[in-house]
Amino acid sequence: MRIPLYQLDAFATRHFEGNPAAVMPVAGLSSNAFPPDATMQALAAENNLSETAFLVRDGVDYRIRWFTPCLEVPLCGHATLASAAVVMERLEPGRREVVFHSASGPLRVTRTADGYSMDFPARIAVRMDAPPDAIADALGVAPLEVHVHDANYLALLDSPAAVRALAPDFAAIARLDRPGLIVTAQGEGEFDFTSRYFAPAKGVDEDPVTGGAHCMLAPFWAQRLGKQAFVARQASQRGGTVRCAVEGDRVRLEGGCVFYLEGEVAF
Repeated sequence: MRIPLYQLDAFATRHFEGNPAAVMPVAGLSSNAFPPDATMQALAAENNLSETAFLVRDGVDYRIRWFTPCLEVPLCGHATLASAAVVMERLEPGRREVVFHSASGPLRVTRTADGYSMDFPARIAVRMDAPPDAIADALGVAPLEVHVHDANYLALLDSPAAVRALAPDFAAIARLDRPGLIVTAQGEGEFDFTSRYFAPAKGVDEDPVTGGAHCMLAPFWAQRLGKQAFVARQASQRGGTVRCAVEGDRVRLEGGCVFYLEGEVAF
């Protein structure tokens, strides 16, 4: 079998920033025929990026699935952004909008003047009165607050500098009873808030820039700051900027993509 392979830097305006993602459009199969799960997982492990997205045509739309190097996930923002760039720049040049059907429902992506705008479901977190001690132990610092959603914990720190300085215990984070841990603080300068995202249980110790985390961060900061639209910075080593806005029970995420590699996988 041969499958095209694209690698892009998502939530980026130049190479070597943002979050790398692989996109593999499955050609020559029926509209509902992804490769076997074990094959997609093996390909994602071989790609060894935080996410590999697989695409299959579904009428005028596409179906999408996302795999980390060790498991399938129900939602991925940066690999969806990269997939939209592949559809609109390579598979169907000039196309202005695409809908991806996913485990998290339909995800609409629209071309903008300087990138792409994604319509994602919001993730509303609830503050914990008695958060697990394991979170502070794993981070090496006591959060001001901890909030929780089925997808992630969210720990609030007192400054962007504290977020940037973290050197967490990834093995301890992997033992938490949520797949990931977001750490955030109110921003500085042009940024409304800063964050980092750790998901070692998914095979990703620290994700460089995370769309799914911002589905939780945007509603969290909307309540605290009394506004709906934000410019956010994810303070990983690569770093990336996410423009996001709360729109009812949805979150709009905007960013750019840069193509890095284009080829074909034969196996």
